[in-house]
Amino acid sequence: MTYSTGSSKLRDYFASRLGINEGDLFLVDGPLNLGSLYNLVSIPGFDRLREKPWKIYANPAFQDDRSVWDSIREGDIVLHLPYQSFDPVIRFFREAASDPSVISIKTTLYRTGENSPIIRALEQASLAGKHVTAVVELKARFDEKQNISWANRLEKAGVIVVYGLAHLKIHAKATMVIRKENDRYRRYVHMSTGNYNENTAKIYEDLSVFTARDEIAYDAGVIFNMITGYSVIQTMRRLTIAPVALKERLLYLIEREINQSTSQTPGLIMAKMNSLADEQIINALYRASKAGVQILLNVRGICLLVPGVPGMSENIKVIGIIDYYLEHSRICYFANGGSNELYLSSADWMPRNMERRVELLFPVLQEDAKQFILEIMKSYFNDNTHAWQLDSQGRWSRVHREEEPPYRAQTHFLSMAEKTAKSATGELSETSDKGFVIRRSPL
Repeated sequence: MTYSTGSSKLRDYFASRLGINEGDLFLVDGPLNLGSLYNLVSIPGFDRLREKPWKIYANPAFQDDRSVWDSIREGDIVLHLPYQSFDPVIRFFREAASDPSVISIKTTLYRTGENSPIIRALEQASLAGKHVTAVVELKARFDEKQNISWANRLEKAGVIVVYGLAHLKIHAKATMVIRKENDRYRRYVHMSTGNYNENTAKIYEDLSVFTARDEIAYDAGVIFNMITGYSVIQTMRRLTIAPVALKERLLYLIEREINQSTSQTPGLIMAKMNSLADEQIINALYRASKAGVQILLNVRGICLLVPGVPGMSENIKVIGIIDYYLEHSRICYFANGGSNELYLSSADWMPRNMERRVELLFPVLQEDAKQFILEIMKSYFNDNTHAWQLDSQGRWSRVHREEEPPYRAQTHFLSMAEKTAKSATGELSETSDKGFVIRRSPL
């Protein structure tokens, strides 16, 4: 039995009633139930003790007087949550439900909000006669009961509900909308590092991409056919999924960086994730470090890689950001001898994600979008106020660089979102603090 500091009399009473020996009592230095603590700190009347809420900005790529389809056709759109509003994602589902030209919606649902507008949009779409398929993961931890409830509601509305695959948790986040336009069918795809949850979208940092690229849409169709049982495993052009090929793809990209790295032009790998624990990937990163590849890792949670060990990992730096928003996006960048490649993913670099889950790795192909996310990645490693660095002894210490002015990555992202929202021209421009706004360019 775990207990926190407080009344020893109360502890002894419960231990006696439950027949628990002293050797089975474990002291926890802190609150036992963080969920209850969160409810406690949310009680009105204590605003003076809380940080002022940060403003959430609109993404100007989506205008009220234009459909989401018109916006996405102009070029890929990156959404950076929660600095930018989750509303375009909700609007994507709502317009798909009400648009008579939309004939099909396919989506994966891992976690959704308690009164999810996305669930309501899927119900509306199905009742309107559209073909709607929802892949629902019933084993989403802490959300099992809620997901079962949503699945029942969707089935009653006529949605085809697929309950994942045997022994594999569906953790990929993707939606595909098929729309009839003149004499052709066009597919619109949304892929994300985070869940379709309007509540966590206000506190979790995530990245997602809207696109109408044919090669991405083709692969998205292949993925939905596979996870819904309509086809066997097929070759894809741009997307990579676990457990079929994601780990092999990452190992290939690391090995390619090793082969292209020279003493004059060393390779570069940057990656951001929640946890790093896969042994094969860690060993590949060690080999890359020995080959002179510079490796920058942003890991918020578990990290089994040991950086800074001479002869093994001296070229690897590991930091983590603990700040106002919970860091949740997964990003990886490979210099590739000057032809750089950048990917977003639903997967952490852990055995469970690589081998026991359906996960998605997708490339960012549009150059301005790539530069926008690359600026985000670089900003984390400039943080000297809320960053922690892992040393070769497995110890985390706060990053302090007194010779530099304070730099906080998350407030920089907030400034980027504000400038993007206020941009009137929509042209890519560098600001005084190296923030960027997204240029709208055709595919």
